[in-house]
Amino acid sequence: MATKRQAVRAVVLCLVLVAAVKLLLSESRTERKQKLAVMDPGSFWHQGPKVKEAVTVHKSEVINSFLNWAQKPEVPDPPVEKGADTAPLETSKGPARIVHLDLKGAAPKVKYMKQIFPLFSYLGADGVLLEYEDMFPYHGNLTILRSPYAYSMEDIEEIKSLAKLNKLELIPLVQVFGHLEFVLKHERYFHLREVRAFPNSLNPHHPDSVALVKDMVSQVMDCHPDARWFHMGADEVRGLGESQDSKNWLHSNKGDIGKMFLNHAVSLARFITERSGVRVILWDDMLRKISPATIKESGLQDLASPTIWNYLTKMDTDAIGTLISRYHEAGFKGVWFASAFKGGTGIDQRWTPLDYHLQNHLSWIKVMNSMTKYPSITLHGILLTGWQRFEHHTVLCELLPVGIPSLAMCLQSLKHGAFDEKAKMEAHHILGCNIKVEKDICEGSGSFSGSQIYHMVFYIHTNLQKEVEALMNNYHIKGGFSRFHRKYNFANPRIIGFFQGQLKKLLDKWETYMENFRMEMEGIYFPDTVEEWMEENVNANMDLLRENARDAEQILKLNGQPKSLKTL
Repeated sequence: MATKRQAVRAVVLCLVLVAAVKLLLSESRTERKQKLAVMDPGSFWHQGPKVKEAVTVHKSEVINSFLNWAQKPEVPDPPVEKGADTAPLETSKGPARIVHLDLKGAAPKVKYMKQIFPLFSYLGADGVLLEYEDMFPYHGNLTILRSPYAYSMEDIEEIKSLAKLNKLELIPLVQVFGHLEFVLKHERYFHLREVRAFPNSLNPHHPDSVALVKDMVSQVMDCHPDARWFHMGADEVRGLGESQDSKNWLHSNKGDIGKMFLNHAVSLARFITERSGVRVILWDDMLRKISPATIKESGLQDLASPTIWNYLTKMDTDAIGTLISRYHEAGFKGVWFASAFKGGTGIDQRWTPLDYHLQNHLSWIKVMNSMTKYPSITLHGILLTGWQRFEHHTVLCELLPVGIPSLAMCLQSLKHGAFDEKAKMEAHHILGCNIKVEKDICEGSGSFSGSQIYHMVFYIHTNLQKEVEALMNNYHIKGGFSRFHRKYNFANPRIIGFFQGQLKKLLDKWETYMENFRMEMEGIYFPDTVEEWMEENVNANMDLLRENARDAEQILKLNGQPKSLKTL
C-alpha cells in the first residue's frame, strides 16, 4: 500500500514539473503580472471604487507554489469575518505617520472607528495616537474621571483589534502635568491644583499628585500591554510655580522652574519605562526654555523623546532646526514632530481651512528633508494632530468627518513629499471626492465614512446663518415686526402677511434638514456631542426662526390691537 502511495505521489510530482516547465517556456519573453485587489469597499467605502495595485509574480514563485501544493496537505483558509476591512499591503518606509484622535471632545463611537481605521491605513498612516482623557474606562478610585459616555473595557479591546487588523500602531496618551482639567475639575482633587482657582495644572509637590497620575497611567498601560510607545503629554503647564509649595521649592532651588518641571517629568517617565519597558514621548514646549545642560543633568534624555510641535502655516524652519540641535546637545537620541490636520486654527473652528494645514505640512516636509544635517538624532515619526478642543472647558473644533479630506491631503503630502498630481489622484481615488485646496472643499459626493456629515456641515456652515440673516433683513420684518413689536404684541396683520409665508417655508426647510442631520450625527457620536454641536452651531439661528414664526402666528390673531402691557 505504501509503495502504491509513493508511486502516485511520484506521478503527481512529474505532472507538476511538466506543467511548470511549460509555463516557464510560454512566458520566456514576457513577464507575467497579476492584479491583486488591495482594498475592499467594505462598510466605509459604500459605493466607492476599488483600488488595485499591480503586483509582479515571479516565475520562481509559480514553481514554488506548485511544489508546495504537491508536497503539503491541503489546509483550509482561515475564516474571514464578513465585511471586515483589511490593511493595505504596504506601510511607510520612513518615519512613522501617526494620526492623533483627541477624545476629549466629540469622541466617535467604536463603530465609526471600525470604518475609519482602514481609511487611515490606505491614506498612508502607520498608527493612531489615542488621547483618552475622560473617555477611558477608569475604575476604582478613578471612576469619577469617566465621562458618562466613556468607552467600556470591551470597547478598548475592539479598538485594539481594529488597529491590529489595519496594521496601525496604537500609542496611548495620558496627561501627567498640564491639561488635567478633566481631573482637577472634581472637588475631590481641588487640593492638588497648582493654582487653587484653576483646574489646569497639577501641583507637583503634593504627595498625592504623583500617586494620582501613576494610578491613571497604570490603568491605561494595563489595557495596552503591547504598546511600544506611551505619550505622557506634559505640555502647557499653566501656572507652574504659583502654588505656595512651588514658591517654597523655588526659594530653595535658585528659582529654577525648569528644574522643577523636569523633576516631575523625569519621575513619571521613569515610572512608565520601568513599569512596562515602553518608550516615552512628551510634548516639547516646556523644554524649549530649559538649557540643554539642565535637561541632560536630569536624565530625561535617557527616558523619553520630545515631540517638537508647530501648527502654523508659515513655520520658522530655522527655529525648528535650532530646537533639534538643542535636544541633540541635551542627549536625546530621537525626536518626534507634530503637525495639525485640523483643530489648529480657530478655537471654535467649524470648517477646516485646507491651504492652512497643507502649508503647515509642506513646512514640516522641508524640516524632515533636512534631518540629514543631524545624523546623530533619529526622527521617529510625525504626529498629525486633530485637536477636538483647545482644552477640556472650551468648545468643539471641527468634527472628525469634516477634517477627513484635510487628513487625506496631509498624509498624501507626507507620503509623496508634496501634494502633487499623484497625491491628489490617490486621495481622490480613496475619498471619492476631489480636494480643491483653493476652495477649502472636497468636490463630489464622497465615498468615505462620514461624508454625509461632511457635506451637511458644509451646507449648514455656508447657508443657515446667511439665509436667516437675509430673512431678518426683510423690509417688513425690520420695519414692522421688530423685537419691540414682538415684545408688546403690536403689529399690523397686513405687514405680517408680507413675510409670514416666507418665514414658515424657511423654518420648515431647516427643521427637516436638521432632523436628517441629527440622525447622521447620532450614527457616529454620543448624545452629548450632538447636543453641544447643535447648541453651538445651529440652535441660535433655529430658535430665532421658531420665535418669529410663533410670535407672528399669535400676534396675527390680535388683529392690530393696541400695544399690550403684558408681554408674550
